[in-house]
Amino acid sequence: MGADDSSTGDDATGALFGGDEAHARAGAYEVLARKYRPRRFEDLIGQEAMVRTLSNAFETGRIAHGFMLTGVRGVGKTTTARLLARALNFEPKDGAKGKKGKGEAGGPSIHLDPPGVHCEAIMASRHPDVLELDAASRTGVADMRDLLESSRYGPVSARYKVYIIDEVHMLSNASFNALLKTLEEPPPHLKFIFATTEIRKVPVTVLSRCQRFDLKRLDTPVLAEHLGRVAKNEKAKVSEEALALVARAAEGSVRDALSLLDQAIVQTPGGEVSGAAVRDMLGLGDRARLYDVFEKAIAADGRGALAEMKDQVAAGADPAVLLKDLMDIAADVSVAQATGDDWAAAGPADWANRTRALAQRLTAAQAARTWQLLLSGYGDLQVAPDPATALNMVILRLAAASSLPSPEEAARMIAEGAAPPGKAAAPLEAPPSAPGGVSSFADIVAAMTRAREVGLQVDTERFIRFASVSEGQLSYSLAPGAPQGLAGRLKAFLDAETDIDWVIEESETDAESLRERERREKAERIAEAERHDWVAATLKAMPGAVILDVTEEPPPLEKPPEGDNVIDLNARRRPA
Repeated sequence: MGADDSSTGDDATGALFGGDEAHARAGAYEVLARKYRPRRFEDLIGQEAMVRTLSNAFETGRIAHGFMLTGVRGVGKTTTARLLARALNFEPKDGAKGKKGKGEAGGPSIHLDPPGVHCEAIMASRHPDVLELDAASRTGVADMRDLLESSRYGPVSARYKVYIIDEVHMLSNASFNALLKTLEEPPPHLKFIFATTEIRKVPVTVLSRCQRFDLKRLDTPVLAEHLGRVAKNEKAKVSEEALALVARAAEGSVRDALSLLDQAIVQTPGGEVSGAAVRDMLGLGDRARLYDVFEKAIAADGRGALAEMKDQVAAGADPAVLLKDLMDIAADVSVAQATGDDWAAAGPADWANRTRALAQRLTAAQAARTWQLLLSGYGDLQVAPDPATALNMVILRLAAASSLPSPEEAARMIAEGAAPPGKAAAPLEAPPSAPGGVSSFADIVAAMTRAREVGLQVDTERFIRFASVSEGQLSYSLAPGAPQGLAGRLKAFLDAETDIDWVIEESETDAESLRERERREKAERIAEAERHDWVAATLKAMPGAVILDVTEEPPPLEKPPEGDNVIDLNARRRPA
């Protein structure tokens, strides 16, 4: 549903969407959802697969006698049904030259521009040979029998008699059974077009007799782009953020999106519709501030995240909507990680930049864990007596989880038998100082291990680049992606561990963090192995093979002694 960029410009808008005829009716205002209803197959957006299949069928003359259109609300099922009815009965007006398929001269055609003889009447639902029925109000078997009885007679003026049955899943079982025989072997002049939002409720016996088309939800970027074209045609100024918010709220439905846009345009008559106006209209939170909440929560700043969220709720935002927006951010982060440069943001550039920054800051497993926590919290919020309190608890749960080791780190620690995370690193081989003393990197990590400060230990090994360490003084630099407040957490730990007021200063250093050193040494081992003649030949013979790691082979067992000193362990098991 909707229009694409194939329209030539503002002058073509009225003819393309039927706006001139609409406004001619008593001068009444036509809502955007009706004014911008497609009038050609080329105007449909987001349904390219269906249009391509129908185009090929009409061009080759292989046209089915029954069609089943399914999809969520507002994606163009009824509009597509009317376009199909027009295509089946298309006849060029006198003097007009229409494109034809391989059927009879002047036969069915999917090319509906310029409109044919029957087009306007069919689109207006007043053609005698095209019957539109609502199955919700005519569910009985008697209604179906009357319908099938009239199908025996040929069309009045068109080529085919077309029955469009909307919400066909509402028919009773008896009605479906009465329809089966005619649907399987209809008279040559009869075509059926069904539409439904509940395809699973339609009997398989009916589905097997129809050509099925699943109309897709529109992706948010595509829908936002379409809304931008509509706003331009309406001479309305709508900000990019406002368009993105409307597109997200519509959840893939073009009709819902156009209805919301209609409502948004009147928020600021004569001025630009801002994101703030749409948020106020929909009860949404400030997206930029929600990014702040998200960033503070994953940095273990629960206090700051709660303060931001409290302001959003106080401004009138719905807690459930706020949590859903946080879930959208988490989902965008994971998708951006998986797709890289191919990820397309649905919103302003600032949203995209902050999403990409979060994608680099979190690992894939951390992003997935964040999504799971928010999803679990959303279920809790639905049954909580106070949604605002439940939202606060979800934020605190997210902040608490951020101080835990990432799933990758936890898996590594389990694989190492819960050994200290930095046990194998060269800097930790330095001899520890006296018990209770902390004067080296090794001492700091050992103290964290004894205190079971797993989250702090993991962050320290990943992001702290130690320049120098002595009793009560520490100089360091931070690796990219370090969580906010890490240096403060480290100082608080050292102060409590040693009863000394530590002086911790950030400085320039060429040192590496423990994890950076491990990654570098691993890469060096792999590179050295790849230079080995035998390994290089093996990799060449096995395209796509890669070296994951290089480990030292344990020394061979000593050869067992020979002679009288050999002990036969099975001697006692042998029978005497």
